[in-house]
Amino acid sequence: MAAEGIADFNKILNDIKSKRYAPVYFLFGEEHYYIDEISNYIENNLLTEGEKGFNQTVFYGKDSDINTIISNARRFPMMAPVQVIIVKEAQGFKSLDAFVPYLEKPVDSTVLVICYKKEKVDKRTVLYKALSKHQVFDSKKLYPDKLPGWIKQYLAVRKFTISDRASTIIAESLGSDLAKIANELEKLIINKNDEK
Repeated sequence: MAAEGIADFNKILNDIKSKRYAPVYFLFGEEHYYIDEISNYIENNLLTEGEKGFNQTVFYGKDSDINTIISNARRFPMMAPVQVIIVKEAQGFKSLDAFVPYLEKPVDSTVLVICYKKEKVDKRTVLYKALSKHQVFDSKKLYPDKLPGWIKQYLAVRKFTISDRASTIIAESLGSDLAKIANELEKLIINKNDEK
């Protein structure tokens, strides 16, 4: 199951890098690393610095209301191909049901990203049926036995290699928090200089 989530993650990022944007991204699950990676990539790369002023807004669930978010999402971009609306900590809303009318008829020139850091979403609801027409990503925790492989893959993307034993030691000593592991691996990369 975890491998499927990683494939979905890579496909989503590759589509975004190729400028194939979905009008709505619903990112949920207990592994926050992938949710943050996708939303941060969108936040940092879809628009130029000059375009962001008028066309990018970040909301936080506990400090916002859904009607304001939808009102912003229905606007059209100013001198940019799209506008980006990112909703972080959407689990702070009591309910996400107010998004349903927008999900049924989203604006094509808006990229709405909803980050919902909760383990489960009830798939029997009207909300989930509306979401399922869009890009939904379930960010699952990796099982402990998959962590050494994830470490090897993470480093391989950055053109580094690591032995099986070393990746197992890192996984055992850092636990299963991928953000923490990635942070420590980045420190190792910096310290390795030109070595691979």
